[in-house]
Amino acid sequence: MALSSTEMSTSADTPPSSSSPPSSPPPPPPPPPSSSSPPGLTPIRSFVPLLHEPNEDEEDVSWATGFSSRRRSLAHLAINTRASDKTADNLLPLLSPVAQAREQNTSPDKPYFPGQPKSLEGIALRAFGLGAALALSLVAMVLVLALTSSPLWRLPFFVGALSTFHFLEFWTTAKYNTPQATVAAFLLTANWPAYAIAHTAASLECLLTKLLCPGGLLGNRSWAPYFTGHAVLLLGFALVVGGQFIRSAAMVQAGQSFNHIVQHRKRDSHSLVTTGIYAKLRHPSYFGFFWWGIGTQLVLGNVVCLVAYTVVLWKFFSSRVKHEEAYLIRFFGDDYVEYKKKVPTMMPFIG
Repeated sequence: MALSSTEMSTSADTPPSSSSPPSSPPPPPPPPPSSSSPPGLTPIRSFVPLLHEPNEDEEDVSWATGFSSRRRSLAHLAINTRASDKTADNLLPLLSPVAQAREQNTSPDKPYFPGQPKSLEGIALRAFGLGAALALSLVAMVLVLALTSSPLWRLPFFVGALSTFHFLEFWTTAKYNTPQATVAAFLLTANWPAYAIAHTAASLECLLTKLLCPGGLLGNRSWAPYFTGHAVLLLGFALVVGGQFIRSAAMVQAGQSFNHIVQHRKRDSHSLVTTGIYAKLRHPSYFGFFWWGIGTQLVLGNVVCLVAYTVVLWKFFSSRVKHEEAYLIRFFGDDYVEYKKKVPTMMPFIG
């Protein structure tokens, strides 16, 4: 049965009764695609929000709202952090002893730990000990010279020369050959215990000679160190100072090509140095220590140790030069052979 137009209008204007559920409005139709956009893509302008330009009478308080929100968040974070400080360590995972040992062994800083080749503790202790020995020896030498006529000032001079030598061994290595700057670079335990026995014997000979003569148990002896002339003393000073200078200069110039241990393999940084002091002396570092050691015994006035030092040093460097040059010829071939022919060692009967 068809309805009249009047009934259709009345039904449309009359609100629905409460007993019938409200019908949801139909979804709006999708916007027609723009002719300028490819089919299947939404125009870019639909994603751009419309900018709202406030009127002159409208106050923009968005910055205040955002600031207050951030301040409340920071305050909440601070309160939570302070409340959990006491238990923060308990929340962190703990490594087992095995894992801790493994991590320490794989650490890039391991060589600098105590007991390791580049131990900072070992370097600091040795540097402090050498500095203290040098300072005390200088004070003792000055006091003996100023307050007495005893020649015992030679003994603290020897200790000071030793302290300076070992300090410069490490310092030149650390500055000009940094990768090799280890605890062993001080050379305090090199050729142990023969090295320590030699210096102890030299000190005892100087001390005992003073106690025994002149005027001691043995009376006046012309071979005693206190009857050595000024020329011998000055020669000893010149050999000590000159030998130390030449050895340190050789280490500086050689740089990373220098090593306290004879190298059996050629490193990338290993080069044949034939200029500067190496143009005048072959093995200048050996030359410097050879004459430095003899000079110390001349200053001390030792007779027995002077002979012993000369023999021991000659045997040591004669054997070492032959051993080292065999590898240098293997490393550099004819270049080193020609260099060896032209440049002497300036050590008697060596090379």
